[in-house]
Amino acid sequence: MKIRTGAGLAAMLLTIACARGEDARPIENATVADNATDEAIDDVEPADNAASAGLPTDAWIGKWIGVEGLVLDIQPTGDRGHYMLSVTLLDGTKSYEGVADGDMIRFTRNGRPESVRAATGDQTGLKWLAGKANCLMIQQGEGFCRDDAGTKPGEDPAAQPAAQPTAEPAARP
Repeated sequence: MKIRTGAGLAAMLLTIACARGEDARPIENATVADNATDEAIDDVEPADNAASAGLPTDAWIGKWIGVEGLVLDIQPTGDRGHYMLSVTLLDGTKSYEGVADGDMIRFTRNGRPESVRAATGDQTGLKWLAGKANCLMIQQGEGFCRDDAGTKPGEDPAAQPAAQPTAEPAARP
């Protein structure tokens, strides 16, 4: 008796779950609705690919090294063009919320507006970074660089020409 009750209960639950609360016969104007859907799809203009393309500042995500232990770490927050900046200076590490603005990231530090922007080692004013091409700076004397195969900030490292493979010397027997 319990098996029949269980099977009957399962069948009843399946019927209830699948029921729509209306007649199961086709709607007479279904073809009109299908045509309207096709027209609506045809009327949609292509989306602007710039919205889905990465921002130039997205290439800066990661750790940048300065002199004497200074570090700039840029991490995305989840919102497009928003970053968490961790700046380690001689007096410690502080974090700031930054927002992309063209080719820079703007943030507020100690009540003053600041920005992170692309620079060369020479532009940072730090002799230890002189000659480096892939750098960021907040202000003169506050620069950070990384060695990414000669790419400049904002350039896609994948777009750089691939290095030519070198011939491996033959193994000696």
